[in-house]
Amino acid sequence: MKKSILTSIILLIISGKVIAQHNPDKLIPVRAIALAAPNPEKIDVFTAFIQNELIPRKVNTLILRVDYKYQFKTHPELIDEQALSEKDVKKIVNVCKAGGIRIIPQVNLFGHQSWFENVGKLLEVYPQFNETPDVPLEKGVKWPNKWGLYCLSYCPLHPDLHPVIFDVIDEIVGVFETDAFHAGMDEIFYIGMDERCKGIDPAKLFADEVTRISNHLALQNKRLWIWGDRLIDGKTTGLGMWEASMNNTHRAIDMIPKTVVINDWHYERADPTAAYFALKGFDVVTCTWRKPEVALNQLDLLLQFRSNATEATKDRYLGMMLTVWTSTENFIDQFYGRKTLPEKNKGDWVQTFKQLFDEISVKIHEK
Repeated sequence: MKKSILTSIILLIISGKVIAQHNPDKLIPVRAIALAAPNPEKIDVFTAFIQNELIPRKVNTLILRVDYKYQFKTHPELIDEQALSEKDVKKIVNVCKAGGIRIIPQVNLFGHQSWFENVGKLLEVYPQFNETPDVPLEKGVKWPNKWGLYCLSYCPLHPDLHPVIFDVIDEIVGVFETDAFHAGMDEIFYIGMDERCKGIDPAKLFADEVTRISNHLALQNKRLWIWGDRLIDGKTTGLGMWEASMNNTHRAIDMIPKTVVINDWHYERADPTAAYFALKGFDVVTCTWRKPEVALNQLDLLLQFRSNATEATKDRYLGMMLTVWTSTENFIDQFYGRKTLPEKNKGDWVQTFKQLFDEISVKIHEK
């Protein structure tokens, strides 16, 4: 009898150690993928992909780029084509809940209000919010161009703007039953240019807008996530105008709430800028895209940071995110070999996804 009890205790202790060592939430708390919202007719395909591919790979966070592809009740004028119904959203929510996946819906705010001349729904319906109404939206414009047109921005000081976007945020956060919201806020090239904003420090304009959105979410105990590029000095770091800022928004890092979660994206190298954000007091997620070798180097860096940083900072390195910049339908078809990736993409996000999450699984079981 005594031997049986002792044996049971030893087995429980060993079992407990195995569970602790193989706990992915302790080693890599955030294991995320960023995808576009699917079209309504592909909801069942999408939920099957979540069940069959994301959950088994221990993905626990889904950044879902919704923008205006939802049938808003507060602002039906903003409903875009291929908009999801509440019923569609609940199918996604339920399968994610069952698989332990947290959904963080994204609506691009401030920048990315157009794709070149193709104006997004917010500025289409409310053109008065456009930060640069004098920039011509010529068809077929390519980058670079004489107007610096990549994506339009809204004017953060327009008096009628925030009642609209706060309604959008609240409705999206509510229907997805989530505790966080992603506002995008990357690659903002048009800032401080209209009559309201001219002459104001771009860092202050950016920081004030981040703070407004963060404070609005905080009133509901919800947290803001953003991309991190506008908070890095592109000249000092040599990272340039895409992965960092060349229009003086980087100083906003000392002006925004520390509760904001920074998504630190670098796609060509494993730049160690996550350390910069962590040392500034922010939680940070390292983001990758289409190069497996870069993703694996980033994962190694993350684990080094979490192992070797001070007690005060190591838990700020939250984890990894695979970003996918094509439609979800394309990604799923490419994943299953029904489509091939065009050579012009100069990389392979499907292989990056598979290799990254395979390696995460290996790291988890090594510990």
